[in-house]
Amino acid sequence: MQPSKKTVFVTGAAGFIGCNLVHNLLASDSYRVIGIDKLTYAGNLNSLAGVMKNPNFSFEKTDICDAKAITDIFDRYKPSGMMHLAAESHVDRSIDGPEQFIQTNIVGTYRLLQASREYVDRTGDKESFRFLHVSTDEVFGSLGADDPGFNESTPYDPHSPYSASKAASDHLVRAWGDTYGLPILVTNCSNNYGPYQFPEKLIPVVILRCLRGEPIPIYGKGDNIRDWLYVGDHCSAIQTVFEKGTSGQTYNIGGNNEQTNLDLVKQLCHNLDQIRPRDDGKSYEEQITFVEDRPG
Repeated sequence: MQPSKKTVFVTGAAGFIGCNLVHNLLASDSYRVIGIDKLTYAGNLNSLAGVMKNPNFSFEKTDICDAKAITDIFDRYKPSGMMHLAAESHVDRSIDGPEQFIQTNIVGTYRLLQASREYVDRTGDKESFRFLHVSTDEVFGSLGADDPGFNESTPYDPHSPYSASKAASDHLVRAWGDTYGLPILVTNCSNNYGPYQFPEKLIPVVILRCLRGEPIPIYGKGDNIRDWLYVGDHCSAIQTVFEKGTSGQTYNIGGNNEQTNLDLVKQLCHNLDQIRPRDDGKSYEEQITFVEDRPG
C-alpha cells in the first residue's frame, strides 16, 4: 500500500525559487503541494503551467499578510509543514521603497508563524509539523577577497533594507521556536541562478542587455564577491533540510562558487561570444560600463 503524501505549503510558489521547489517536490511524488502566492510583479503563473493540472497541486492566490485568509487555508488543507519562500528580494527596490519589504518580509513572516502556531495548538500536531524559513546569506553582510566563507554562526551584519528585513524575519522564526515551541528550521542561501528567474537579477540582466546591445552596468569596480548556487541544487537542499534537518537548527546552503561580479559578467560575455556572436564581431565585454555603487 502506497504511503499517503504529506501536504506542504510553499509560499512564494510563483516566484523564482518557489516555482522550482514546487516542481521538485511534485517530481519526488511524496508531497501534496499547496502553492501560496500574492502574484506581485515577480510572481508568474506561467512558471507553474506544467503542474497546474497535477492532482497533487493546488494554488491559492493569497497575501501572506492576510491573517484570516492564511488561517482559512490552514483549516482547509491541514498541512504537515510550511516552506516559507515568499519575500521581496531585490536590493535596489528595497532602497527605493523599503516599506513593502517591511510588510512582506517581516509582517508576512509573523502572520505565517502565528497561523502555524495556532494550527499546531489546535491540532496537537507539534511532533510532525515543520516550519522551514528560507532566507539569504545577505543577512551576514559582505565578504572581502581573503575572508573565510560564512557559516551558521557568522554574526548578522545587514546593510540594506532588504537584508535587514530578512534578518528580522530570521530572528522572528527562531523566537517562535524558542518561545512557543514551534518546530522551525532556517536556511540561508547564496545567490541563485537558473530557470524562471525574474529579469531584474544580475545574470538575466547581463544576458538580456548583451543581446539587446545595451550597456551592461557594473556597480563600483565589480569587485563585490558573490557565491553562486544553481536553483535546482538549492531546492534539493531545502527538501533535504525539511525532511532530515534537526528542529531549531540553521543550515547554510552555498555553491562553493565564489567570484567577483566582474569575473562573472566577463564569463557570461565570453559564453555569449561563442553562442550568439555580435554582428560586428566584437566581444560583448565592449558593453560593460561601471556605475556608482548603490548605497549600503
